[in-house]
Amino acid sequence: MTTPDLTTPDLTTPTAALIDPAELVAALPEGCVIVDRDRMDSYRWDRANDPDAGLPLAVVRATCTEDIQVAVRFAAAHAIPVIPRGAGSGLSGGSSAVEGCIVVSTERMRTIVVDPVTRTVVAEPGAFNAEVKAAAAEHGLWYPPDPSSYEICSIGGNVATNAGGLCCVKYGVTTDYVLGMTVVLADGTAVDLGGPRLKDVAGLSLTKLFVGSEGTLGIISKVVLRLIPAQRAPSTLVASFGSLDDATQAVLDITRVMRPSMLEFMDKASINAVEDVTKMGLDRSAEAMLVIQSDEPDLYAAAEIAQITAFCEANNATEVFSTDDPETGESFVVARRMAIPAVENKGSLLLEDVGVPVPKLGALVRGIEAISLNRAVIIAVIAHAGDGNTHPLIVFDPMDADETARAQLAYGEVMDLAITLGGTITGEHGVGRLKKGWLGNYLGADVLGLNHKIKAALDPQGILNPGAVL
Repeated sequence: MTTPDLTTPDLTTPTAALIDPAELVAALPEGCVIVDRDRMDSYRWDRANDPDAGLPLAVVRATCTEDIQVAVRFAAAHAIPVIPRGAGSGLSGGSSAVEGCIVVSTERMRTIVVDPVTRTVVAEPGAFNAEVKAAAAEHGLWYPPDPSSYEICSIGGNVATNAGGLCCVKYGVTTDYVLGMTVVLADGTAVDLGGPRLKDVAGLSLTKLFVGSEGTLGIISKVVLRLIPAQRAPSTLVASFGSLDDATQAVLDITRVMRPSMLEFMDKASINAVEDVTKMGLDRSAEAMLVIQSDEPDLYAAAEIAQITAFCEANNATEVFSTDDPETGESFVVARRMAIPAVENKGSLLLEDVGVPVPKLGALVRGIEAISLNRAVIIAVIAHAGDGNTHPLIVFDPMDADETARAQLAYGEVMDLAITLGGTITGEHGVGRLKKGWLGNYLGADVLGLNHKIKAALDPQGILNPGAVL
């Protein structure tokens, strides 16, 4: 068993401190490069809050592909690390700065162009997920991937981690909507992969290779995304349960015969944390709550909701409520999206993102409960239950050394449990730096070796996001 690596290794060259960024400043437009220590400080961390994140040599706030190329070529010439950064909303330390690195921030690259005829959108990586959704909606279209942080997370980061969200159970994850991209490689070359074609099998599937690569193979500067017709207004069902086993069995019964457009799980700790904030009348005594939606046409949605109600009641739901009022339904979805920040009010978090085959969901939830009791730490569990992707939220006081150590042990035990159940150490947040220690156990030596070969082929100097993933 391994404990999470909460430090960033020093992967800089011995001469990094002697490198003068003046050449980089001169090569880019005025205002692109930040070298002031105080201003660079906010670019050191993502939401994983790596306590040992390094101080960059410079931060490049790129405005176009060419700016990224200049930054990468400078880094390659001096053999120093490059850390790609989007909105900084990542949860696994994937954009933690390395001492003496160049942080390439895409926050200023926000252009979005929708083509309603081909039902595609070309977006720059700094555009927020919510902004892409809004641009698509102006044409009666929809971009489905919807992380809970969709209002503050960037498309580039979504692609880099292959982000998911609440609609994944029916509509899939980010990779299912990426048709093409422009990516800057480790030598500064920019290549165009894929494009606005729904079917294209010419050559190796390089576009998909970069999806989920977490900035270790290249820096995405543009992405072509598939859109679909606007989602119908959903009907919503909320069910409370007095038993975790009853709730997870209801999930199995539902997913065996249908694909709702949303099937979310909250345990007692997360229910109470959300209720503390919202005061919306959630049942504090419930051991679990399911938030379920159907976006089928009216008659079919009504039939689905009726069938889901029957499954919940057959599994001893203490309360079942359903509505076809969009505003009322959305209030419960908002409550689910609020779970992480609500639990964060209780203390610092180690955020998990493990996934298991849906039939193993009950064993995972029960196993996490046992780990929580054994390590005497709060672990609140929320889940995209319909696809088995769970987010155990381990709460600890960073000022309490003993509790911090127990939380770190629990973190590793949750991942070990997921692997034992045939699951994965990350379903959508990425490996980053926090989960790197478990990647070998999950992949196995042969597959990990293949990953290393691909990394070495595309980034022989090892300058792209060193210390992350591989």
